[in-house]
Amino acid sequence: MSDCIFCKIVVRQAPGSIVYEDDTTLAIMDIHQPTTHKVLIIPRTHAVMIYDLSDDQAAAIMQLAVKIARVQREVTQCEGLSIFQSNGSVAGQDVFHYHLHLLPRFAKNDHHQDKREAFPPRETLDRMAADLRTRLEFTASE
Repeated sequence: MSDCIFCKIVVRQAPGSIVYEDDTTLAIMDIHQPTTHKVLIIPRTHAVMIYDLSDDQAAAIMQLAVKIARVQREVTQCEGLSIFQSNGSVAGQDVFHYHLHLLPRFAKNDHHQDKREAFPPRETLDRMAADLRTRLEFTASE
């Protein structure tokens, strides 16, 4: 088993508040910025860069990012969303597993800016993930 925390989350050896999952992809709430509804989208395949994924895997991740971004915008009433890719080394981390960040952007005077918690209770993350998951399922059934 890899020491990669994302690989451990994918196989449920490490906790993660799941927003979405299928055979190729997992989306979880980011424990470091929960009140912004930041979501990480992780391929189930360990890859360091996007070009290490198959075309189908890369397309699936991007399509999921768009679906979650639409729901995030509805839930958070944010000004916009930033979608960026990382493999950890870019941020000085030791997580060498390609992933996407979905980060809602809020106005400076928005209440979301004042309520960030560095380490929220797990129940908070689970509740936020469940809300996004429910809305994604509802959107898919329309």
